[in-house]
Order: sequence, then structure tokens, then C-alpha cells
Amino acid sequence: MAWTVSLRKGDQVKVIAGRDKGKTGRVLSVDQDKRICTVEHVNLVKRHTRPNPAKQIKGGIVEREGRIHISNLMVVCPSCSKATRVRHQFLDDGSKMRACARCGATLGH
Repeated sequence: MAWTVSLRKGDQVKVIAGRDKGKTGRVLSVDQDKRICTVEHVNLVKRHTRPNPAKQIKGGIVEREGRIHISNLMVVCPSCSKATRVRHQFLDDGSKMRACARCGATLGH
């Protein structure tokens, strides 16, 4: 069964479970097949990198965002500023739009 992911790149989300519970951030990337995404300043992990002078990369321990499952995230509505579920509305021209389940405002893109 094909899942439809209600998160998109650029959405403001809030973490509702895990060690970063309560943090908010912007979605950097979404993998719809694995249902995971990367969120800015959430799930920071340390990676040991090898120096590469050709790509101007210094070696050492680098901290960057790890992936997080979308079931641990909720979209933050820009109009009511609260974490909410996403509803799908069909517009008059037949297109589908994401909407806030609390206030009914449409969610960007």
C-alpha cells in the first residue's frame, strides 16, 4: 500500500516523541518510501569525517542532523501556532490541499 506523507520540505514541525521531544524545527528532507525525514536542529548525531582537501572538508568530529520517523512529528500551523494533525481538502478545481485540523487554515506550498 502506498502511504501519503503529509509532511513536506520546508514545513515547521514539532517533535512529539523521543529524546528531542518538544523541539521544533524546519523539515530539510523527506523520504516518503521509508517514512523518515531530517529536521533542522533535531536528533543531532556526531559523525567522524575524514579530511578531503579536494572538497575543502576538514577532518574531525562533525555534529549534524540525523533522521527521524514521521510518526514522531506534528506539523505546526502558521496561523494558530500550535502542533496539529493535517487534513486534506479538495478545492473546487479538483486539486487537493493540506489544511490545519484545528483552525482549517491551508498549509503552504
